[in-house]
Formats: sequence, C-alpha cells, structure tokens
Amino acid sequence: MIYVSTMNEEKYITIKELAELKGVSTRAIRLSKDKYITREITVKGGKSFEILLTSIEPELQEKYYSKIVPTYEVKQLPAPTDFHKPDKAKVIALARLDLLDLWKLERKNQSNKTQFDKDFLSAYNAQVLYPEIYARLGNVSIGSLQRWKRILGNSNNYELLMPNYHYEDYSRTCLTEHEKQIFLKLLLHPNKFSIGKAISLTQYVLKTQGTKYIPATPTFRRFANWYKATYFDKWTLLRDGEKALKEDVIPHIKRDISKIEVGEVLVADGKRLNFQIINPFTGKPCRATLIGFLDWKSTALVGYEIMIEENTQNIASALRNAILNLGKIPKFVYLDNGRAFRGKYFIGSADFSEVGLKGIYERLGITTVFANPYNARAKVIERFFLEMQESLEKLLPSYIGTNIENKPARLRRNEKFHSEIHQEFTPTIQQTIQMINSWLEYKNSLTCPNDKSKTIQEMLNSIEKQEINPRELDDLMLAQEIKTITSQGIRFLKSDYYNDALYGLRQKVIIKYSLFDLSYINVYTITGKFLCRADRITLTHPLAHYTGEVIDIEDYKQTIQKQKQLKNKTIKACKEFLNIEDLEILECQIEKEKEEILHSQIIQKIEIKNEKPEKYNPAVKPLFKTSRDRYEYLMEHGCTCNEDRVWLTAYKESKEYKQYETDIC
Repeated sequence: MIYVSTMNEEKYITIKELAELKGVSTRAIRLSKDKYITREITVKGGKSFEILLTSIEPELQEKYYSKIVPTYEVKQLPAPTDFHKPDKAKVIALARLDLLDLWKLERKNQSNKTQFDKDFLSAYNAQVLYPEIYARLGNVSIGSLQRWKRILGNSNNYELLMPNYHYEDYSRTCLTEHEKQIFLKLLLHPNKFSIGKAISLTQYVLKTQGTKYIPATPTFRRFANWYKATYFDKWTLLRDGEKALKEDVIPHIKRDISKIEVGEVLVADGKRLNFQIINPFTGKPCRATLIGFLDWKSTALVGYEIMIEENTQNIASALRNAILNLGKIPKFVYLDNGRAFRGKYFIGSADFSEVGLKGIYERLGITTVFANPYNARAKVIERFFLEMQESLEKLLPSYIGTNIENKPARLRRNEKFHSEIHQEFTPTIQQTIQMINSWLEYKNSLTCPNDKSKTIQEMLNSIEKQEINPRELDDLMLAQEIKTITSQGIRFLKSDYYNDALYGLRQKVIIKYSLFDLSYINVYTITGKFLCRADRITLTHPLAHYTGEVIDIEDYKQTIQKQKQLKNKTIKACKEFLNIEDLEILECQIEKEKEEILHSQIIQKIEIKNEKPEKYNPAVKPLFKTSRDRYEYLMEHGCTCNEDRVWLTAYKESKEYKQYETDIC
C-alpha cells in the first residue's frame, strides 16, 4: 500500500534514511543520485543533498511511512489496478517471510544469540532445516536475515521483502541519461553493432570523457535487453530497416482463403533456380529463371516457364501453361512488382485509345493486382519456392547454393575429397521440366493447407473446366524469333523443324515457341499470318535396311516416299504453269533442231574422211591455238608419247570437254 500526506509540504529524506530503506550503503545512494529528485543542503563539513520522498520507489515510500509515528492525518490510496508483482518474486518474498519468522521465533529464548545464529544458518544452508524454503531461497547469510528484519519492521507485509530487481517500472537502471544516450547511439546504429561491442565502445567513450564511475557490463546488458523488449519497433526500424519492420513488427493481414475458389486467383513470381542447367542457346551451364503461377486456394503450381532471362514474354508463356493446365481462365492474377511484370507490353498502354492495343490480361478478362514493393509476406508463392528449394533443388547434383556462404563443399577452395566424389550432371531444360513435374506430383499428393479434408490434387480436380482456344493463347503468349526457311525447314536450337507447308519457301518467317515444349514451333509470316505448326525432325538410321529395327526401316521408307511426293508435286505444278500443249510443241521443235544439227555434222565428217590425208609425221606436231584443236588432233592421229596421254586424260575431266560433248549431241 502507498501512503501520501494530506499536507501540501513536500517531504525530503536524508541519504542515510534512504540507505536504510534500501538496505545499501550511503555510497551507493550517492552514486545513484541522478535517479531521484534531490536538493542541495549544507551539513557539518561541507555540502550534501536530500532526496524527495515522492521520487523514490513506491514500496520504499510505504516502508518509510510504516516505520514512523504519524504526526498528521494520512489516507490510504488504492494500489494501481495495472500493477502486477511477478509470481516468482511473490514466492521468494513469502519464503523470506517464513524463514524470518522461524528464525525470530527460535532466537527469542536463546541466551547466546550469536552462536544460535551461526548454528541456525549452518543447519539451514546444509538443507537440514527447512529444505523447502532452501529450494526457493538458496543460501542465506546472517546479514540478509538482519536486513530483512530491518526492512520489515513491525509490518507483516510480505511485499516489502520482494526482490529489488522486480519493479512496476522495469526501466529502472543506474545508468544516467548521458550514459544511455551514448549507449543507444551505438546500440541502434544501422550497422548493427552487437550488444557486447556496443557496451565496450560505450565504456571506452565514458573513460575518455573522464567519468569516474563506469557501470559494469551486466548493467548495460540488462538495459539493452529491456530496451529491445520494450521498444522493439524502434529497435527493428533503426537496426534493420522498414522491410524488417513490416515483416517482424507490424501486424499481418489475416486473409480468409475460404472466400475464393480454386482457380479464381493465381499468384505469380519469378525464382532464380539454385542449380545449373544447360543453356539451349549456348550449350553451357547457367542458372535459369523459373516463372511460376500458383493457385492461391489449392497452393498448387499450375503453370510455369523456364527461361534464361526474366521478361514479359516469359511471364506470358507461363500464364499460357497455367491456363491450359487449369482448363480455366482465372479472374485475378496477383503479380510481383518487378520491372518485367509491369512492362508496357504486358499490361497494355497507359492510354489504350492511343494505339488501340489492350494488354494481354484485359483481352483474356483477367484483373491484375500488383504486390507492394519489398513486401514478401504478401506473396504466398514465396513459401512454395522455399519448400521447392529444400526438397527438390538440394537433391540435384548441379545444386550450387543460394549464396556464397551456403554453397556446397565441392565448390569451396581445396575441397579435393568432395570434388572427387561429386557426380557431375547438368540437366537440359527438358530434363529439368521432367524433374519438376515429378516433384509436383509428390507435392500435389499432400494435404491442402487451406482445406485439410482434401489433397492439393483433389482441389485442382474440382475445377469446372472452360473451353480454351490454344491457338489464341499461342498468338498472345509464346516467345518469338525471326528465322529463314531452308531446304531442311527451320533451324532452331540445333534442331530442324519441318512441315510440308514450308516446301518451296525461301523467306523470313516468325516462329513462336515455348521452351516448355520444344517438340514443335508455330510458324507465321512476317505480316503475322499463320503458316503451319512445324514439328521437330527426328534423325534417320544410316543403315536402316541392314542394322536398323522395324521402326527405323519404316521411318526410312516414309522419308523416301515423302521426297518423291514433294518432287512429283513440283513437276505437276510446273506442268500446270507451262501448259501441256505448248510444252509438247516445244519439245518437238527441240528434237527437230537436234536432228538437223546431227545430220550436218555427219555430212562434214564424211567429207573430211573422203579427202586425201596428208602424210602424217609423228615427230612434227603443229601449234594448237586451243585445247579443243589439240584434242581433235590427238583423236585423229593418236597419242605418240606419255605426255599426250596424260594431257588427254586430264582434258576429258574438264568442263570444256563436257561442254564439247554437249555441243556435238
């Protein structure tokens, strides 16, 4: 109970009186002078001070009034309703009171009280006397008993014996305001000094300032722990920033997931994979990005895309896969606030009337909702990615860790043992997709966190399917590149893609594709007209008829037949283009001209043969103006030396000789 004087005069007490109330020395009171309201007085031998009674602890005020004889009327005030004594402090105070009463009761009739005190405490501290009290208090000295007796006086109020370190205001400390300010500036620094380092630096600053009494380390540490527990919001903001304040201090919004349906809201985000895959464009290992769409209700990853770089087209392709897997177009998509998600192409122009273009989402009737920047708790997909990291990515041989600190041992310096036992395997994109799909089968077999009565897959199966036009989604969402058609079709990612519709074309076209499924590409003209779906060409067995299986032989036959069909198609088209009757007349004229030329050549040869030849001298050769003259000479007279034979053999392999034969025919 707290008593207050009805008189208006303020009451001051001496240093000695306060020391007796607290059970400490007068020096301790002088050192903690700044905790109380004081006034300076003149005493014999110099200056001193008195302490305002109302500025000391409430329990000490009560103790003071209970010891003095009241010379004026006092009234009892009710204790504050919000005041609470810790249970442990109550137990200790009651145990002290019990031990004190037993000690006073037995000591009362003793003649040699000093010897009794020694024997009593020896038996008590040996746990022979009152072991239950000992379990609460531990060892007790005669000084403690005398101090408790002095504090209690004539009162039986056990609260006066409560430990001094339990107070209504836990901020009580012997630190001065100046010491607190120095300590807090270091403790709340954004560079986040540890409590121990902040204490040592504070003590050093105080020492350099010439402070005579520097508080001990436990005193600073108790104050730091109290400040952190009492002002955790300030502690977090000053040391860790606004993001930590939002996530760790400010209350979260509790969402009622029962208000939404399966497939109604998708949550999208990108994740940098923590393992390496083969880059399909370069053939080298790299870390790819997974763009995922998670169904909020069932917590299932319903669609994703793996790309080397995160951009708007990748996000659109992932949404396409999500819609096809769900069999339903969602009403809302909750997106990250990254640059790729907020691209102009993705959500349309700020003013649609400028170009008449609407965003992909608006064309599909989807409402977009963007998460606040640096607000990870608002994106439930982050929890999914963390589980994927722990139960899938860490199982893969190409796992490289999330950062430098937690990378596998094989990637650290001088780890020869782990490097030797490591089984090197870097998956392709298609292998990665197969592994992710297998893991999703396991994940979807687990209980849905938003409906404990069903699994995640059962939640997905409850969706009412819609009629989805895949062609419309492909036009909107597939990634695209410009390619040139060759005789083998279209070359893309070290593979050839072909369709009969590409036969005879040698022009640039636009291909649209998804790395999620590279078995085909869609081909469009530069103006955007759809040409065909080109499938990836499979390789043919080089000796299908000799060492191949039945399927190899059949594939070879189909390929040969396809070539003949394309050849006949071209011949037929050319005949139709040239007109058959004109072609027959032209062929007859060509044959007639050939007969006339042949007839004239025969007559010339006969005339030359009938002429009397000059006497041939093999040692004398004429000078030849052209190679054809030399050839005709050798054909008429024959080769007379090895040089002529070598020359004749080489000439018959030349283009001139082939043209010569053509002219004769």
